[in-house]
Amino acid sequence: MIRIDAKLLGAFEMDLGRLQQVDLRKVWNDESRDFTPWLARDDNLASLGETIGIDLELEAQEKNVGPFRADILCKNTLTNDWVLIENQLDKTDHIHLGQLLTYGAGLEAVTIVWIARHFTDEHRATLDWLNEITDERFNFFGLEIELWRIGESPIAPRFNIVSKPNDWSRTISDIAKNPDLTPTKQLQLKYWTKFRDFLLESNSILRPQKPLPQSWTNFALGRAHFGISASVNTRDNRIGVGIGLSGPNAKLHFAILQQGKEAIESRIGDKLLWTNSSDNKTCGISLFKEVQDFTDQENWPEQYKWLQRKLEAFHGTFSDIVKNLDVNDYIQSEQTDSNSPNTD
Repeated sequence: MIRIDAKLLGAFEMDLGRLQQVDLRKVWNDESRDFTPWLARDDNLASLGETIGIDLELEAQEKNVGPFRADILCKNTLTNDWVLIENQLDKTDHIHLGQLLTYGAGLEAVTIVWIARHFTDEHRATLDWLNEITDERFNFFGLEIELWRIGESPIAPRFNIVSKPNDWSRTISDIAKNPDLTPTKQLQLKYWTKFRDFLLESNSILRPQKPLPQSWTNFALGRAHFGISASVNTRDNRIGVGIGLSGPNAKLHFAILQQGKEAIESRIGDKLLWTNSSDNKTCGISLFKEVQDFTDQENWPEQYKWLQRKLEAFHGTFSDIVKNLDVNDYIQSEQTDSNSPNTD
């Protein structure tokens, strides 16, 4: 006779909720007054960014482009490129498609994101075609947005990608087949591929980018002109992590960070290399570690552990700091100090 465990039977009899789709218009009555401001919030842009694999920073809502107004303009914080977002609560139409292309041309946006309740076959095909005929500098995304709930639970949004750049999911093996890759480049590609897998398996807070055959890999820090990176020097057998600052205010941002040098180094647990070269606009704060023969792949797991630990320390230390950096406060402070009477 077969015996059935009572606990197992109870699990089979457990009541499960049923997903129910919610009409978008019940939450957002108007695109410009309701939907656009909701989407422009930091947490919702973060959710959208996770879906398309881009860290987004809001630049403007309802931005004028000639006689038109673009819904949302963002920066890709990893590349500092423009990301244009156009949204609608109904199915896609030719008017929004025309606006999308007009805005993109006027703003010189390299990534265009079109969000709608439903994509028609012809508009999905149009985005696919645009991704086909443009080079890798330009990216077109089409996303359908849905709202769901279980019973009386809070309503939850979900973004579904219906069109994306052709090479967005390009496999590492495809890159590796490039006949122009030198043995060193092939090794670098393999190194970062395994490091990405290492971070994903360890549920790291870091969001790894697509590995490339180069000596570094970048991670977003949540603000344009700031980013952290891991690097490997195959000649000197050295690995490193660092934060890079760029843009017109790089020098001022660096000066503000340097004021907190002692606290920053204490939190990270290491003395850091602070680089502020006078001949360019970029600055950096970095940390390096000598390693054994880089070509010996048995050493890579230990290197990955160090890189993850230090990258997460950099991310945890700098992410909140850089989001709140304000050069105006620093300039006013410097002016106040310079105008103060000398009491010596």
